[in-house]
Amino acid sequence: MTDLDASTLRDTYDRQLRPEIPDPVPAGVTVEHDGPLVRILGLDHGGFLTYRTLDGLVGDDLDALIARQVELFRQRGESVEWKHNTHDEPADLPDRLRAAGFVPEDRETVLIGPVAPLAGAVPVLPEGVRLREVTGLVDLERIAAMEEEVWRSDRSHLVTGLAREIEADPQSITVVVAEAGETVVSAGWVRYLNGTGFASLWGGSTLEQWRRRGVYRALVAYRARLADQRGKTLLQVDASEDSRPILERLGFVPVTTTTPYVYTP
Repeated sequence: MTDLDASTLRDTYDRQLRPEIPDPVPAGVTVEHDGPLVRILGLDHGGFLTYRTLDGLVGDDLDALIARQVELFRQRGESVEWKHNTHDEPADLPDRLRAAGFVPEDRETVLIGPVAPLAGAVPVLPEGVRLREVTGLVDLERIAAMEEEVWRSDRSHLVTGLAREIEADPQSITVVVAEAGETVVSAGWVRYLNGTGFASLWGGSTLEQWRRRGVYRALVAYRARLADQRGKTLLQVDASEDSRPILERLGFVPVTTTTPYVYTP
């Protein structure tokens, strides 16, 4: 793992994973381009703005690009997330986003880890808990209900978003639940990113009474094994401050941080 230095991994992340465009594009989702910016509509509960770089845009030109997004989503009556990474240029981009009405949400850490050693780990679950792969709407609704209990906010968009991805290509994503009896105690999904050596991990929210018992670590190991079976060599996660220390102990390397800037009409 001597080649897993943060700088090299960040370059690989920028080159292979950005911009973050769904592949294949699910039905009902639109991908548009505005200069270097990619605008994704219809995937989630609002729009999503992504890019590899902003191609050197600064000053008035950058403000004009931001203003076009604000006007478009104001007219649509939808919120939109501009995903900003700390190493993005120009350095004053966050100030310009805030000036245009975007509000920063919680910062996350982008971590990358090697698949092979994680896939070789044996998931150790608390007694009475099992992992199961799911695809049906009923199970997706159970996941959303669990997330709503954790986060105290609406998570219904997960049902439609995940269902669309599964319908578009069931081989591109696997959704896994951790269950104790009839209760979903945690859930996570893994996306196998076409044309790259990466799989990306999402979800991982766990009911409070089931935390610190190995459920999240077991979900990581299980999904790493799935990625390994598909020939992926690296895992990428946008991690909360709760998850980051666990992932670092498992061998993940922090390469940058990311903050969603959200504009709401």
